Amino acid sequence: MMQTQSTWLPRNLSHFWRRLRALTIKEFRQLIRDKSNLAIGIFLPIALILLFGYGLSLDIRNAPVAIVLEDGAPMARDVVAGLRGSDYIAPRYVTTMAEAEALMRGRQVDGIVRIPSDFSRQLAQGRGTVQLVVHGTDAATAASLRGYVSAAIDGWNKRRADSAGRVSAAPGVELVDRLWFNSANSSTWYLVPGLIVLIMTLVGGFLTSMVIAREWERGTMEALFVTPVRSLEILLAKIIPYFAVGMGGLTLCLVAARVLFHVPLHGSLWVLMVSSMLYLMVALSLGLLISAAARNQFLASQVAVIITFLPALMLSGFLFDLHNVPTGIQKVASILPATYYVELARMSFLAGDNLNLIVRDWTILIVQFAVLITGARLRTKKTLDR
Repeated sequence: MMQTQSTWLPRNLSHFWRRLRALTIKEFRQLIRDKSNLAIGIFLPIALILLFGYGLSLDIRNAPVAIVLEDGAPMARDVVAGLRGSDYIAPRYVTTMAEAEALMRGRQVDGIVRIPSDFSRQLAQGRGTVQLVVHGTDAATAASLRGYVSAAIDGWNKRRADSAGRVSAAPGVELVDRLWFNSANSSTWYLVPGLIVLIMTLVGGFLTSMVIAREWERGTMEALFVTPVRSLEILLAKIIPYFAVGMGGLTLCLVAARVLFHVPLHGSLWVLMVSSMLYLMVALSLGLLISAAARNQFLASQVAVIITFLPALMLSGFLFDLHNVPTGIQKVASILPATYYVELARMSFLAGDNLNLIVRDWTILIVQFAVLITGARLRTKKTLDR
């Protein structure tokens, strides 16, 4: 049994770069020869984004809503009373519109219901106005939220008319709504950024989950162990080709998002690219860790689907608004790298840059990458023992 390397960086950097270059060229050639992997990395992303972008729609119901009650009169409180008993809306009372807007930009609420300070005076004159602001990145949630709030206001108007003994009357309260971050009110704008996350997960996590396992099955890992190459060099050589493929797939997806689906890019392109690179590095590291631990391609592929692709599909916020899932599921989602990339991607496309969100999510992704690549390196020891 050979001794393991105890340091991250070699003493002779020239030998390090020469070996890394040779290993990377080897991996690129192997990737090009393996047409199935190349097809998954390049052509499958386009097929997925076309299929789901055109064919998938969602119907999401629950949403947290900030209530800004600027008029404290009993009549004003009675108008929003119907929202408190709804199974579909979770009211959150705030004192100012600025506070509600901050919650909206931080994606902590999906809508704002504002009762203006002169509401009672307006109602006394015959017509009061209630303002609704909806977070439009999720078109299905936005449409549902409009419907629920409108139904609550209509119910209050009906009760008021009945109590006054009027058979029919013009509505006493009018709902004025406004849509933020999705002026086209299109579910495609909501879906496409999430699809990019799934594609990056597929390329990064699923493909690399088999690269080290394949070396063990073919017996080439033992051949590498008798050379001067180090475990870090092996890992970097595995990452670089798939990183290039992943960024190529990302570029194609961005072109498709802008040209085919006309999804706007309100944030900075460089923020989106850095976010994508960080997430891809996390996914690649996770795939390598799975591959190094499994040492079997079939087992590694199954574990990768369970640990990377399915959680990214079901628990990252791509399909379901995480505000509406149980607390335990929210805690699980908070561990997943895909959750933060979904948030960053939708922010970049639809809402514009949010510095606090960017710093928080980038920090989490960097820490996750450091932990995963360290784990992969520890599992890729120059020894035949497991």
